[in-house]
Amino acid sequence: MTRGSSLYVENLRMSFGQGAQEHRVLDGLSLRVDPGESVCVVGPSGAGKTTLLRCLAGLTRPTSGHVRYGEQSLTEPHADIAVVSQDYRGSLLPWLRVWDNVAFPLQGRGVKRAVRKRRAQECLAAVGLPDVGDKYPWQLSGGMQQRVAIARGLAYDAPVLLMDEPFGSVDAQSRFDLEDLTLQLRRRLGITVVVVTHDIDEAVYLGDRVIVLGGRPTAVLDTLTVPLGTDRDQLSTRADPRFAELRTRVLAQIRGERPPADVEPVADAEVARK
Repeated sequence: MTRGSSLYVENLRMSFGQGAQEHRVLDGLSLRVDPGESVCVVGPSGAGKTTLLRCLAGLTRPTSGHVRYGEQSLTEPHADIAVVSQDYRGSLLPWLRVWDNVAFPLQGRGVKRAVRKRRAQECLAAVGLPDVGDKYPWQLSGGMQQRVAIARGLAYDAPVLLMDEPFGSVDAQSRFDLEDLTLQLRRRLGITVVVVTHDIDEAVYLGDRVIVLGGRPTAVLDTLTVPLGTDRDQLSTRADPRFAELRTRVLAQIRGERPPADVEPVADAEVARK
């Protein structure tokens, strides 16, 4: 059962600076993410992927255009939207125990301490860390710390989870485990997941759709449907010929090249979903 509302980005433009110093990052960008979807956003470095995510989170106001959650304009953080950043070291508070870190967002909602702790323990169990609540973040591995950051997003009970390069700072095995964890949580909880990543393989593995950004200023170059089902695993899914075809097509788009002649479009592609 899916939760929440659709996210809409309509003719989004984002510039920094003024006059001759103005630098336009995003130009006329439009997209839609429906409840329960997993959508990955890829593009070259400097394409504005994090800027887009911050607009979706209500943390940054665009220069023009609109970002909506259902019928509500997103001009500030929304209670239905949680964010997991790449820098788990900076996002976790080292002087608080793990369960306090997970429960921290609930304090602003006036949730009583006993309820916060119970909710934190439930979310730690959901990410495979049922026994670390009394530890401090610095006592955990990088992969475990990122699981704690994800648990904090879940504790907020948000139907939308935005993830900014969430696994870029962990080792390869932890990255695979966290990718699988994200898919499991999405299926079990019915949440919407939007992942910004520079890793093309990760985007194809996690996404129902992959949105490719590029150009100067940045716009949506392509939107690819990923026809690999919802039950994916690191071995068979990545060995699927369709996985390789999608990866090649995305890479060609990012490089501004045409895909090889033997690579056919894998599924319906659309520049924007209205």
